[in-house]
Amino acid sequence: MTVLGPAEPAGLGAVDAHEHLFLRSPALPGDDFGDVEAMSTEVASVRAAGIDTLVDLTPVGLGRSIAGLAEVSRRTGVHVVAATGYHRDAHYPPGHWVYREPASALEDVLLADLASGIDERDWQGPVPAPSSHRAGIIKLGASYQRLSAAERLRLSAGASAARRTGAPVAVHCEIGTMGPELLDLLTADGVPANRVLLAHLDRNPDPGLHAELAARGAYLLYDTVGRIKYRPDSLLLELIERMVVDGYSDRVLLGTDVGRRSQLRAYGGGPGMAVLGETFVPRLQSLIGPDATSAILRTNAWTALTWSDASK
Repeated sequence: MTVLGPAEPAGLGAVDAHEHLFLRSPALPGDDFGDVEAMSTEVASVRAAGIDTLVDLTPVGLGRSIAGLAEVSRRTGVHVVAATGYHRDAHYPPGHWVYREPASALEDVLLADLASGIDERDWQGPVPAPSSHRAGIIKLGASYQRLSAAERLRLSAGASAARRTGAPVAVHCEIGTMGPELLDLLTADGVPANRVLLAHLDRNPDPGLHAELAARGAYLLYDTVGRIKYRPDSLLLELIERMVVDGYSDRVLLGTDVGRRSQLRAYGGGPGMAVLGETFVPRLQSLIGPDATSAILRTNAWTALTWSDASK
């Protein structure tokens, strides 16, 4: 499900599975971005670098602009998959409604975004104004090495929405932690492991741990390509090669997750979204071959993003 409507999986082309096109968060003061012109320029460079689809994992209440996402997609010809869901506590100030609403109300928000259309006001009230653009994935989040009670409640609401709709679930694993625990909780809540994308695992490049998660069926979302402050890209390349050798190439997804204004070229920063296609993909092709690289960017992503039959 893209912001412009349903798309055939193979029509998505090469997929960057974790980006942010519009974002505003109290956890990132001064690093927000929300200009359609600037983002159209950024996304045009992504397309020029060989990426055809972006998955925008900005959840509820963090500056989502569904009208902006749709406009950028129209202008650039790049497919955009929008998210619903809830982030970790750090992204919501004290007193925000996500802390006081019951699980049923939290779930209703997600179901509306997935089935009817994302609220044009991003659920900031007072009355929802549903758009015609639906979310295609659920984004949830946990804190570093822990899951607060509020995060657990939101995780449960997200899991229930995933069960009822068949939408995939991406989970923010802070600095690569909590992967096994979050997968345990989601599967206990009825979400099959093969519907779960564990984000940021490359910040904890532990091949043994990753193999265990992949063996359970979860997707390993390596999404800090070009983010040298976390680790050199050479280490990520070695990690992917290890997953391929160990037989888990079908569990790997890629992205750059440039979630700050200072990381976007259109705002004078870097590395920019296009770094995946421009520099990383050629290096990966040289290491594991073009066919394996294409499968990661295409077949894996198409499968991960395709909704399952919720009636089963």
